[in-house]
Amino acid sequence: MPLLNWASKTTPAPVPGALEIDSHVYPQGRGYPHSSPENQLILGDNLATMSALLPKYEGRIDLIYADPPFFTNRRFRARVGRGEDSRRPQEWQLAEGYPDHWKDLDSYLDMLYPRLYLMHRLLAATGSLYLHLDWHANAYARLLLDEIFGPERLLNEIAWVYHGPSPIRSAFNRKHDTILVYTRSQEYTFNVDDVRQPYNKNTVKTFASSAKAGFGKIPDLERGKVPEDWWYFPVVARLHHERTGYPTQKPAALLERIIRASSNPNSLVADFFCGSGTAAQVADLLGRRFIAADVSRRAIHTTRSRLASLPSTQPFSILTEKGSSLEVHSLSTEPGQTEPFQISNEESAGRSAYLSEDRLAELDYWEVDPAWDGQVFRSAAQAVRRPGASSMPSRLEFPDVPGGRPCFRLVTTSGEIHQIYHK
Repeated sequence: MPLLNWASKTTPAPVPGALEIDSHVYPQGRGYPHSSPENQLILGDNLATMSALLPKYEGRIDLIYADPPFFTNRRFRARVGRGEDSRRPQEWQLAEGYPDHWKDLDSYLDMLYPRLYLMHRLLAATGSLYLHLDWHANAYARLLLDEIFGPERLLNEIAWVYHGPSPIRSAFNRKHDTILVYTRSQEYTFNVDDVRQPYNKNTVKTFASSAKAGFGKIPDLERGKVPEDWWYFPVVARLHHERTGYPTQKPAALLERIIRASSNPNSLVADFFCGSGTAAQVADLLGRRFIAADVSRRAIHTTRSRLASLPSTQPFSILTEKGSSLEVHSLSTEPGQTEPFQISNEESAGRSAYLSEDRLAELDYWEVDPAWDGQVFRSAAQAVRRPGASSMPSRLEFPDVPGGRPCFRLVTTSGEIHQIYHK
């Protein structure tokens, strides 16, 4: 078969990689402190991250959704302001998001090729890969996937279509992305009845009015139909309740269809370019386990906050690829300085912490480990600022651990993490 070649192409191979546990997060305290989280959120270069996962997870991941940089040669910024007018982007408060800037196409393919190779190795025999790109690089990616998976393993080329304003005046507006779906083998998971949708009302009326409709073929109108390979979902910019401010965030409905179709309850779903964390969030809501990874601290902060804010989220661990770090800065109050926390014992089983207003104003997220051991931070309670909200909870309730010394982590709007003990 034809192969895609470029000057710097080399045979892909794993690279040295190791993972270290930074913290366990127990949303709303569920499972604290005894459960061992299965779900993982990982900071680090995903080439090293996937290499580190091979000994335990090779051939065991049921579904991988990959939303890598698109080769747009842009630098994306994250929106971090509060209460801003969404119609006035010139007034938005922004922070570093992630770069999608490359020296040339060769350097982009040097990034993508070995990562697709490792995804293939990590997939279970019945697993599927959904690779999400657009017109910039999807043609090149398809040739690479044909090489790695085999052209016979292409299941679908899905067009996600959407609409919205565009500055283009010299061509048709580009309003679709391409999702390439490859399966690990000819035996793969596809839950057709979980993704059926209602027939169009006009179709129902046609079959009700004429016995000759459908040339004698009468579909099960109540059961619904299998979606076509073009999907319409609004972009997140039109979904006010989903916005996190993270650039290129994908809508939850898109991921829900993918995860329902190609995984089962308790399946393991992975997203190694997790961005805002939509895949992890939807996987958890649907009763799947997840591994989510990204090289951007902004992505890890956004995903952690999003997961911790959901009442149903299962406990998850935050890991770092060896050499990466969440960059936690230890703080201490100076002599005579007022401590930012007030802690009270309200009942025998629990305590409450109150954060001062001056500290609260600069934060997006704060959490507490009731008895930090100096190694793994066990977050038993969290407070999250909703995207765009002007206020957030100033009080956290957490278990009273005899002899334990509470430790707090405060995450600012810029993503800085500050850690401080209660005296």
